[in-house]
Amino acid sequence: MDDRELVELLVRREERGADELLRCYGPMLRYIIAPILPDPREREECLNDVVMRAWDRIGQYDRGRGGFPAWLSSVARNTARNRLRAGEGRGGRELPELSPDAPDPSPGPEELMLRKERLRRLREVIDGLGGMERELLYRKYYYLQSTAQMAAELGLTPRGVEGRLHRLRRRLRKELGGELDG
Repeated sequence: MDDRELVELLVRREERGADELLRCYGPMLRYIIAPILPDPREREECLNDVVMRAWDRIGQYDRGRGGFPAWLSSVARNTARNRLRAGEGRGGRELPELSPDAPDPSPGPEELMLRKERLRRLREVIDGLGGMERELLYRKYYYLQSTAQMAAELGLTPRGVEGRLHRLRRRLRKELGGELDG
């Protein structure tokens, strides 16, 4: 089954669409979720959440912005990271109650504009990276993969991966200057 047919099944809310999604993309989704969530039970629950989110949000998928696997991997990554954050929040600590007089923590228009400009500049710099550098960057900071996993899958040594990441961070700091500190 191709992606177009799978998307159509999901859009039409046919139950078979969820089954086909897992059949076709289950291994990829597990691969994305695994480095983010260490607990196997948590990973399986997250996988179910990803399928439900894809089912619920299939209307947000836009073919013009990229392929279905890219959209789905983004859904998986964000779902896993949200689940990780929620788990950290449940770590037995009570969050302090905010005073009604506390200032609004949301950014103002100037801060939003600065963030947008920093993001534009970061994308520009990432687009200028070589293929291996870009892949290392995404694997480490987007998919949260371990150095050992990256080394094994890319045919490098762990020390080689660490060295490349170190040089990459140094290059990004040089090209972006203080923009990384935001």
